[in-house]
Amino acid sequence: MPSLNRHPLNRRRLAWILLFLSPAFFGVNMLMARYATFVPPNALALGRWLLVAMLLLPFAWPRLVRHRHALAREWPDLLMLGAIGMWICGAWVYIGGRTTPALNIGLIYAASPILVVALGRLLYRERLTAARIAGIVLCLAGVASVFAKGRFDNLLSVHFTEGDLWIAAASACWGIYCVLLKHRPSALDPLTRLCAISLAGSLVLLPFAIGEAAFWQGPAFADWRTWAVWIVLAIVPGVGAYGAFAFCIRELGPSVTSVSMYLGPLYVGLMAWAALGEAPQWYHLIGTLLVLPGLFLATRPPVKGA
Repeated sequence: MPSLNRHPLNRRRLAWILLFLSPAFFGVNMLMARYATFVPPNALALGRWLLVAMLLLPFAWPRLVRHRHALAREWPDLLMLGAIGMWICGAWVYIGGRTTPALNIGLIYAASPILVVALGRLLYRERLTAARIAGIVLCLAGVASVFAKGRFDNLLSVHFTEGDLWIAAASACWGIYCVLLKHRPSALDPLTRLCAISLAGSLVLLPFAIGEAAFWQGPAFADWRTWAVWIVLAIVPGVGAYGAFAFCIRELGPSVTSVSMYLGPLYVGLMAWAALGEAPQWYHLIGTLLVLPGLFLATRPPVKGA
């Protein structure tokens, strides 16, 4: 899309659109973490990211060849990002999803933008304004009201399982992934870089998937559900979510982009309504009324001279 490359304003508008779509794409991954327990977690992540790489490779190959010298320089970063983004933030979520309800996954992941903002401030001196702090507080309050169904005592009764530790680790590493994606310089455009990171992540995942199959359980290749889950995960929360997220980070920055994750639980609720017939309740409206202005405050660029 050459017009987007020539006009930064068009790229920024597209980034704002994708900012509100990417949490829905990520929400599919949370649902699949609970549904696809018939596929071993490392194999589930490997199939997802290997398919992502294969889908992107025809488009990215000419640029990978053109930037082969950059790849030679950047391979440690690509391997690190692949290990964090595809193995830890992939397989570990699927491990946790076996013993953790989707509600807990969303609740824990909703806290990841706080770490992104904190790391951006600590490591790269990104500005943390009072408006951003207020926005984060509003977003957390909105998400908490949804999970608590409008009652504070319900929030206190949420029980955390063993899987929550896996999800918490993945959530923390997601914050690290976001900051590194922005601040580690790269000569690659977002799509080409995603392809390279997916290949690197698949290499990291391969020995874990082999060990998993040897000592525990391998994927059922003859089961059509296994392939269906891999394809959905590759297209929606793979190419769609990570591609959109990487583009938004490049155009808007990690602190702004990561706050959009607060919309994830709301989108998951809407998808559950459409798929399972679970109608939204009054507390969903309260959550929305808190989250949307919180997003505005948290993503609003600082006023110059303030």
